[in-house]
Amino acid sequence: MSAAAELLTFLAPQFGREIHVGEWLTIDQERIDRFAEVTGDRQWIHIDPERARRESPYGTTVAHGFLTLSLLPLLTQSNHPDHFQRNYPGMRLRVNYGLNRVRFPAPVLAGSRVRARTVLKDAEALGEAVQIRYEITVEIDGGERPGCVAEQLVRVYP
Repeated sequence: MSAAAELLTFLAPQFGREIHVGEWLTIDQERIDRFAEVTGDRQWIHIDPERARRESPYGTTVAHGFLTLSLLPLLTQSNHPDHFQRNYPGMRLRVNYGLNRVRFPAPVLAGSRVRARTVLKDAEALGEAVQIRYEITVEIDGGERPGCVAEQLVRVYP
């Protein structure tokens, strides 16, 4: 049996199931400011706490949606050294292939805690590779709606 077929056999019982709930991470103003500096998105709603207190409908600064999105590897712990072998036995390389859909249903306010919940949607063989589809929901502690919902595609190769 090929490595791709073995991986599909390993993954199949998990299709449609939540496979991971990450640790809470506080999104503080320093992280927001650093992201603004790196990306050049220095809109006041992100980096000016005084003005945000006065003029924002949220009463405080908010994280960039793309900051929340960029934290998916950390929030899903997919960058942890043990993650690869535990989740992709028999494979040697993982590539982020892209996102099918991303939404930011609720703002992530400065000081909020967030965590990711991951559902393994499905997977398919692409030659020797396997493409895996995840739905990742970034919860906001105490929030009614998530800060981000993303459908991510990952390809792994033997």
